[in-house]
Amino acid sequence: MTLSDYLSDTFVQNALIAATLVAVTAGLIGPFVIIRDLAFAVHGAAELAFTGAAAGLLVANNPVLGALLGSLVVATAIGLLGDRPRERNSAIGVILAFGLGVGVYLLSLYTGFATAATNILFGQLFGVSRSQINLLIIVAIAVLMTMTLLYRPLLFASVDPDVALARGVPTRLVGLLFVYLLALTVTEAAQIVGTLLVLSLAITPAAAAARLTARTPVLIALSIAFALIAADGGLLLGLLKPHVKASVFISAIKA
Repeated sequence: MTLSDYLSDTFVQNALIAATLVAVTAGLIGPFVIIRDLAFAVHGAAELAFTGAAAGLLVANNPVLGALLGSLVVATAIGLLGDRPRERNSAIGVILAFGLGVGVYLLSLYTGFATAATNILFGQLFGVSRSQINLLIIVAIAVLMTMTLLYRPLLFASVDPDVALARGVPTRLVGLLFVYLLALTVTEAAQIVGTLLVLSLAITPAAAAARLTARTPVLIALSIAFALIAADGGLLLGLLKPHVKASVFISAIKA
């Protein structure tokens, strides 16, 4: 089959749309994750998304809703701890270890198809349904609109929180809103690359872009570009090697 034959397939079109939406959202969020030193928080949100997805799969056969609730738990903890990195990272570490253990236990109780459990860990890009696409579109629009409104106060609060607070910026509220956006992005990305590989979407493009520029607008643009190259490139490689999950190629390209 030629590339045009693949691209005419509905499943591939859905996968391409999903990969693009997730790449843009993660590429936009990533630079602020780097600036605010929240890389470990992404890891914690991903692990709790795994726990929530396992619970959702077991109880209601709805891993996406469970993943969202799980990542929101971590986001709330991060938001309440504010700008205290030591306490924040310690709390995330405890929650992460507990949540991972609970998630593995819940997954062991699941008696349905093994692929459903595997998809939680590694994603299933070519199995994205139209309803999931619609959900991804809603999440992407919500994140993009909120980030547009938050951009200036978020950047100010991220670079110099003390001065921002003195100038009247509600740094705690801005930080809380951002970590909730981060939770949405992690949940969105987990559907594509799985909970184990979310870091490759949310962190790696921004980290690579940060090596090239210190200007925030350029950093965001490069981060989105790198995320798009990896997501769509990984998808195309996944078409050539259908027995290997596309998330593996996406992570490899980002590395």
